[in-house]
Amino acid sequence: MRGSALLGCRRGGRLGAIPGWASNMPRKGKAQTEDRGRPAVPTGPVATDKSGSVIIAVHAKPGSKQNAITDLSTDAVGVAIAAPPSEGEANAELCRFLSKVLEVKKSEVVLEKGGKSREKLVKILAPLTPEEVLEKLKTEAAS
Repeated sequence: MRGSALLGCRRGGRLGAIPGWASNMPRKGKAQTEDRGRPAVPTGPVATDKSGSVIIAVHAKPGSKQNAITDLSTDAVGVAIAAPPSEGEANAELCRFLSKVLEVKKSEVVLEKGGKSREKLVKILAPLTPEEVLEKLKTEAAS
């Protein structure tokens, strides 16, 4: 007990045993991952990245008869693509279709990740909010 009261390292090696020592230090888990300057981003398939661009999580379904938004889940937006999944044809068609749905230029819809996967991340470079994007996707899915 003689050394453990002063150093706080006998029981588990924690420095928190010394009053006031570690209380001012940021915690590893919450303080570093917490984003204080930004408003809360809605959870779901549409979010913003660090640069402020809108990111859409997409589950692509290539080889369909026509382009359509099939479902909106909390994980991803299901998109049926009327192009075969070969040589990037479905990826190009996905970007073209999303640009039409979101009413932005084709050059403002970029495939961020998932070039050879059905799970993709699409970045929208146009000045849209995640709420606007989600509303347009919901409107298209309902039609």
